[in-house]
Amino acid sequence: MSTPSMKPVRSMLFVPGNRPEWIEKSITSKADALILDLEDSVPADLKVEARGIVRAKLAWLAQQGQRVFVRINRSPHLYDFEDIVAVVGPHVEGIVISKPCGPEDIDTVSMMLSEAEYRNGTALGATRVIPLLETARSLELAYEIAKRDRVAAICGCTAKNADVARALGYVWTPEGRESQYLKSRAVMAARAAGKLPIGGVWQQVRDLDGLRQSSLLDRNLGMSGELALHPTNVAVINEVYSPSKEEVAYYQGMIAALEQAQATGRAATIYDGEHIDIAHVKTAREIVALAESFNA
Repeated sequence: MSTPSMKPVRSMLFVPGNRPEWIEKSITSKADALILDLEDSVPADLKVEARGIVRAKLAWLAQQGQRVFVRINRSPHLYDFEDIVAVVGPHVEGIVISKPCGPEDIDTVSMMLSEAEYRNGTALGATRVIPLLETARSLELAYEIAKRDRVAAICGCTAKNADVARALGYVWTPEGRESQYLKSRAVMAARAAGKLPIGGVWQQVRDLDGLRQSSLLDRNLGMSGELALHPTNVAVINEVYSPSKEEVAYYQGMIAALEQAQATGRAATIYDGEHIDIAHVKTAREIVALAESFNA
């Protein structure tokens, strides 16, 4: 069983699963994907109701062309199979799981997903998994987690005073120096496994300038997108993780310059004052293709 690679995603917006009006309104945020949350944002006594609300909204969201993931609950020992079997199907791209201890948790969830796919008539292996690396052990074993077949992306997120900070004992700062190492580990593990690295998460949701700076830091480290906690944050995140028109024009010019050089029998040339060759143009083509994918 092998899960196909995941389409690039810049923004993944959390939406509480017990708020149907918020779920409907969330599509106006223009987030690349929604994470309908059955876990932390849902009060304990509303979790069963939230599961039903989420299940009822999936087909409608699909009709709107909205990509959807669902964050499921976990007990102290196991992830919630009732959550899984309720949402697995053609309208859910994958599930998000919190606080895996290591790759064995991914294996357990994968088996549960296979059973749910069988019961619900969904192709085996169709449902992706995105783990939130929130324990010290999961961060240490990031590559072992990332290379599991169902895993499409891993999240190296560092919210202020949240699970990762508590697990590692660091003190959060807006500059993020204390978390650069663990985020770089997540990026390297994801890229080595051919998966997407997802960053974030900015919880001072009204501070859009701070969000922009935090997103730029994550983007510079190699993150391909990030989690969002509020619809007003999506536009900033999408902008940061999208190649600008100026960047696209620059890289298109680079491609043309090398093609012109190759036409005259050269393998390298000077472009905008810099030496370039095929390695640089491979990067340029990837960036141009990424921009086109977001504009499609």
